[in-house]
Amino acid sequence: MKSKENANSITKERRAKTMKKNITGTLLKTRNVLVNKSGDQMTGWLIVVLVVVVVGAVFMTLYQGSITSIWNSIVTKITGLLS
Repeated sequence: MKSKENANSITKERRAKTMKKNITGTLLKTRNVLVNKSGDQMTGWLIVVLVVVVVGAVFMTLYQGSITSIWNSIVTKITGLLS
């Protein structure tokens, strides 16, 4: 029983280390692309901006009703305070 638990803990530890190594490697590659002095830096920033715009558009599309109702309630409260 202990050997099975020990093997499971070793496997979990190896997976965690592998995940950390993969994430670190990916972040370093991304950093190198964004910091590179050549045209890759501009390409990297354009990709970042594109991703932000696409995610924002999807978010706005999915939650447009909620955003509108929250905005209207904020405007109503502000105009009520000004009256």
